[in-house]
Amino acid sequence: MASHPFITTLRNLRGNARGCVYTEALWGIPYNLYAPYVSIYMLAFGLTDATIGLITSVGMVFQIFWMLMSGAITDKLGRKRTTLIFDLISWSIPCLIWAVAQDVSYFFLAAIVNAVWRVTANSWNCLLVEDTDQNLLVDIWSWIYIAGLVAAFVSPITGLLIGKFSLVPTMRGLYLLSFVMMTAKFIVMNFMVKETRQGEARMRETRDQPLFAVLGESFSVLKQVARTPATLVTAGLMVLLNICWVIKGTFWSILVTEKLGIPAEHLVIFTFARSVIMLVFYFVFMPRLRYMDVRKPMLWGIVGLIVSQVILITVSTGDYLLLIVSTVIEAFSTPAATTLLDKLTVITVDAKERARIMAILYVIVIVFTSPFGWIAGLMSQANRSLPFVLNVALFAVSGALVWLASRRIKSEDAVAPA
Repeated sequence: MASHPFITTLRNLRGNARGCVYTEALWGIPYNLYAPYVSIYMLAFGLTDATIGLITSVGMVFQIFWMLMSGAITDKLGRKRTTLIFDLISWSIPCLIWAVAQDVSYFFLAAIVNAVWRVTANSWNCLLVEDTDQNLLVDIWSWIYIAGLVAAFVSPITGLLIGKFSLVPTMRGLYLLSFVMMTAKFIVMNFMVKETRQGEARMRETRDQPLFAVLGESFSVLKQVARTPATLVTAGLMVLLNICWVIKGTFWSILVTEKLGIPAEHLVIFTFARSVIMLVFYFVFMPRLRYMDVRKPMLWGIVGLIVSQVILITVSTGDYLLLIVSTVIEAFSTPAATTLLDKLTVITVDAKERARIMAILYVIVIVFTSPFGWIAGLMSQANRSLPFVLNVALFAVSGALVWLASRRIKSEDAVAPA
């Protein structure tokens, strides 16, 4: 085990990658403890499926603004400073709001403040990858996801607490724990990282420019994105998969508890199984994918996600076994789709303009994703299986896009001069 490629990578990490990876569990563990219960926590305050979906969409509308601003803010303030300031705003403050929530207004407010995380999604990504060997990116992104999956080994405690204290008091406690752990993560990581070389260059270049002047330059970068087919394919995949993750993250627990009749304290069975299977995948299979073309394993991952959603739709009330089967297939398929998409995003983006290109890509993603929280909420209110029927269709389109992109690359290789 000591010679496993992942372990070797983790042990040999240096610089910003070390600071980002080593501290990630302080964010990933609390987030993954409360995330499966967020929607049913809102149901406990009398919110409807449609209202929950609307809150998701409103949050995304605000994310559009912050994502538009993120490239300029990251270039002006630097990757390191931006990440600290906006992490504290976007996660520490909302955790406190969620912890004391009383009605729907609290959840709308928390969603609006939490939308600021789109700034750090850009700055933190730049901080992680800009001075890092690209050959290590699959391993590093795998460790980022593993840091959250570690929560699987303490997640049974959540189920026990819900069974003893009920859902709402347990969630309030988890949000307070998240505030403490996440705040500690942001501060510790800030001490462990330094500004990237590209970040220092962009800070010098934009020092005398007003923030909105820097933002205005993004229009030229948008043209660059539009003229780069590989980046456009990546953007399309980001949009489609992000819609699927929003639907799954918002409505899975509602489907399982309200339609399939699974008690809230038993959700931990499925989150535990999902996390353990994904850990196995990362350690056993992901090292074999590190040097492969990302498109083929992504395609298999997407096919697996389609199968998992079809099974989920057909599960009968109280059928734990079939729900476990769906969860296991999803857990094996998700890393191939998500981790390799992260690598594809990095390698298809111009390094010099990474902050602004990533900002534009994420704006495109949010603009197309934002209506789907509300749309899926209306679908769920009509029939709680319908959002996952939509997921099957979106995963199918994603797979077709990967397949077409792969065929185009093979065709270009075949006609390339020797």
